Amino acid sequence: MTKGHCELLKLKNLGMASVNILNAVGVHSYEDLQALGAVETYRRIRGRGINASKVMLYALQGALLDVHWNELEPGLKAKLVTEAENRSLTDA
Repeated sequence: MTKGHCELLKLKNLGMASVNILNAVGVHSYEDLQALGAVETYRRIRGRGINASKVMLYALQGALLDVHWNELEPGLKAKLVTEAENRSLTDA
């Protein structure tokens, strides 16, 4: 296990499967995730053809905020989804 794996596994909401997906899209540390943000990271995951649900988006944001994804405010969840969908539309 790499240093990045260990660091990412310490974040809330992220398990080994999630960390492997993050590594596949170039996210190897908290700093990588922070630099890209939850929405862009999620967009990259989806762009690789990986079937990720909205929960993955919420989990990424929760990892950045150090909260369980289910504790995110409904308004923030809606904003994340809107941003992810809008970015996807502009990339098409």
